[in-house]
Amino acid sequence: MCGIAGIMLSENLVPQREVLDTLQQALAHRGPDGAKRHVDVGFGLVHTRLAIIDLKTGDQPLFGPKGSVLVANGEIYNYIELKRGLPAETFATNSDCELPLITYAREGAGFAKPLRGMYAIALADRDAGALYLARDPFGIKPLYYAEFKDGILFASELQALLKTGLVARNISPKIATELLQLQFTTGEHTIFPAIHRVAPGETLTLRKGRIAERRRLAALPEAPPLALSEEEAVVLLESVLKDSVLVHQRSDVPYGMFLSGGIDSSALLACMARLNDRPVRAFTAGFPGTDAHDERALAKEVARAAGAEHIEIEVTKNDFWTTLPEIAGAMDDPAADYAILPTYLLAREAARHVKVVLCGEGGDELFAGYGRYRTALRSRWFGGRQMRHRGFLDDLGVLRDATGWRHGIEEAEKQIAANKGTRLQHAQALDCADWLPNDLLLKVDRCLMAHGLEGRTPFLDQRVAELAFRLPDALKVKGEMGKYILRKWLTRALPAADAFSRKRGFTVPVAEWIAIRARTLGSLIAQSEGIAQVCHRERVEALFHSFGQRGGKREGAACWQLLFYALWHRIHVEGRSPRADVMSVLEVQ
Repeated sequence: MCGIAGIMLSENLVPQREVLDTLQQALAHRGPDGAKRHVDVGFGLVHTRLAIIDLKTGDQPLFGPKGSVLVANGEIYNYIELKRGLPAETFATNSDCELPLITYAREGAGFAKPLRGMYAIALADRDAGALYLARDPFGIKPLYYAEFKDGILFASELQALLKTGLVARNISPKIATELLQLQFTTGEHTIFPAIHRVAPGETLTLRKGRIAERRRLAALPEAPPLALSEEEAVVLLESVLKDSVLVHQRSDVPYGMFLSGGIDSSALLACMARLNDRPVRAFTAGFPGTDAHDERALAKEVARAAGAEHIEIEVTKNDFWTTLPEIAGAMDDPAADYAILPTYLLAREAARHVKVVLCGEGGDELFAGYGRYRTALRSRWFGGRQMRHRGFLDDLGVLRDATGWRHGIEEAEKQIAANKGTRLQHAQALDCADWLPNDLLLKVDRCLMAHGLEGRTPFLDQRVAELAFRLPDALKVKGEMGKYILRKWLTRALPAADAFSRKRGFTVPVAEWIAIRARTLGSLIAQSEGIAQVCHRERVEALFHSFGQRGGKREGAACWQLLFYALWHRIHVEGRSPRADVMSVLEVQ
């Protein structure tokens, strides 16, 4: 895992060293093992390295036949198999990231199609006058770009683009409202109008500092459900899960996994335990002394049954008040998911033991684990409703403009509705379009890379997706229970996981902690420049005061959204240091 950045100019000039220096310094945390660059007429590439595979010869940039040059952030899991299929090719390194240079020589702009993995790639071909930006189909690895008068900048994190001074730091109130309502933002636009995401699965062709072509690989198969019996599905699932976990464990450094005790992480542990000779290191977070469900006891039992080394951390209200600004500082592309707190602290602890962790993201989306899928399947007569039909701040009178915040979701709904598939598949595809890359995977990337830790997601693998998404609906959802076939397999693979028991949803007690200081927080947040731009200050303050006195689940969730955004705006727009506690960052200066 690494950081990549660079520039392509519209004129045949050498990029300024100061710009490349800034990009490199901004991404240093993503690559603590070294940094290099390549500068040529018209473009420059920067790489900061977290060494995982080929520790000796894998430094980047990497150079290919006919003068191509590449920097990459990610892992190409099928690099061994691809190399075996290319016996006539000569490889200069043992790096997995050398493969795209070879596939480019053969396939041109379609070089990403054979790749199985997670990646953000910048590949330049001087002779062809082209620079390509490619991102994996699920959007596991981030990549941003910004057009300016002299060309295009790109980087693994948008904060690096802002620090060059070539991109405006002003925000979009429309996108800020979307963030407050959804807790994430949708599509290719970011909260900074000048900065865009390379879409999941997209390859951009740049020429003379401008976008000349776009092409895209789909994450989900476009094929009808498979005609499978339950037993056949279990056998196939065992095969693809073991295969995915096996290739996701390819590493020249120590690795472990995040274990919640839930279905997805328990399934990963079951596979890892079978595939490893040594005990797997499993990391779990808990919230002592709160009303939140503490998963550590179940996780400990599952870890014991799998013979894993179990490492626990406690997340406390002190962590909330002292560490939240630091975490908001890492979330330069904002996602107000309260799981950023335990994820960040788990990553900090895990980085002391390993350099790679496997995570369960994607299991709910591919195997239909969310309750909202079951709701979406019901007719309106029986309580069915549209997904994400309600925002966090709806009916609270806080927003200046409460209209239009579903525009991005509606666009995705239209595109998905035009595809063949069942209602359940459409609901799953909607989550894979935005919720997954712009919330869950964004959270994992920023929280782990802040500590130089690589996160891998075996469920978000091409072969797993080809099976899971095409399972018959009845093998995903049975009655009121999702992930049916995954539970069925896990019952056999790791009985201690108690796969068919009712699992309590994962929660972080942020509302409980906010309530302690709600009145003071309300006054400070109401004075935030970012909040004032999209909210009525007096109503924000009243909401916090009311929540502090009477509580309420909806009000607590709304207060969390507003707190996160106020902190984020202070740090990323107003320039406050995140190296302070919550109250200090929010205070008016």
